[in-house]
Amino acid sequence: MSYSHDPQNPSRRRVMKMAGTAALASALPLAASRTVFAQARQLIVSDPGGPYTAAYRRAFYDPFEKATGIKVVSVARDSQPVAQFAAMVQTKNFVWDVTTLTLSADIPYLESKGFLEPIGMKVGDFPGIMPEAVTADWLGVDVYSTVLAYRTDKFQKEAPQTWADFWDVKRFPGRRSLRRSPLDTLEQALLADGVPIDKLYPLDLDRAFKSLDKIKPHINLWWTSGAQAMQAIQSGDVDMMSTWNGRAQAAIDNKAPVKIVWNQGLYSIEGWGIPKGTPRAEFAKQFVRFCGDPARQALITQDLAYGPTNLKAFDAIPKDRAPLLPTAPANLKGMRLPSPQWWAENRTKATERFNAWLLS
Repeated sequence: MSYSHDPQNPSRRRVMKMAGTAALASALPLAASRTVFAQARQLIVSDPGGPYTAAYRRAFYDPFEKATGIKVVSVARDSQPVAQFAAMVQTKNFVWDVTTLTLSADIPYLESKGFLEPIGMKVGDFPGIMPEAVTADWLGVDVYSTVLAYRTDKFQKEAPQTWADFWDVKRFPGRRSLRRSPLDTLEQALLADGVPIDKLYPLDLDRAFKSLDKIKPHINLWWTSGAQAMQAIQSGDVDMMSTWNGRAQAAIDNKAPVKIVWNQGLYSIEGWGIPKGTPRAEFAKQFVRFCGDPARQALITQDLAYGPTNLKAFDAIPKDRAPLLPTAPANLKGMRLPSPQWWAENRTKATERFNAWLLS
């Protein structure tokens, strides 16, 4: 609503109206006052939706409501939340108070711009947690991994176990798929060319693209979404691929003859960040810290094939479920986290070169 008169000099009618409104508010019955107070004690949390919402509701939202009396309203966020996150901080128009963010892709940028609400966390606050899952302003709560997956009906005697095997089209013939993104794909190209997994960074882009040149003619599908990747390996449209472990596990759960290779996987950490300046920051900080609890994180794994960041959670995870998760000790030891710092500094350059290479 807009007014034609000066808002700093309201008319007598407006003054009387505001006074009447204040008097009415003071006369509200106690029950109505409690309703207003209850509405104020709520937190709007955004997540990727679908199975994430169900998992987070079970593990975090409902237990937090029960423990604190603060209602958690969940909404689905954009697939890439950083632009919306930044816009909310800059305009102070907060449509949610907490959201999931990925360490390698999102946190370095948001931290460099000062867009994250200070929380003051440290690793020692959460016994058992992976050190890389905690920054001062962000807490990782689950881990997924980009892995090699293959069809067991195609490779019955000898199967690919490394990215060098994936690149070996003579020894392991078959239809192949990689992600249409430089993220993970450049690392996989270097691993295929013999770079040790603990020596990947800084990425040698020239070497990576020379390696990609070798496999490019043999790629049948450059996938762009998790759903597309799952369908490709589940249906048998491809025989081996780079994919997210959760999507490969979904194909396995759907009875497809698919196997995950954890060796040389590249894991990512998802967790909670708060847009700086949200009026419900104190509630949000309570919520973020609450999610570091190992018992809470164990509940995520009932709905998602993602690993907890607090490794004490494995004490409460069924023994037959644990081997399916990225942070199970046997799986984690052969993987690494892509460098958040390298990608923060080089993502634009690497993406432009990758996109141009695909078209060449």
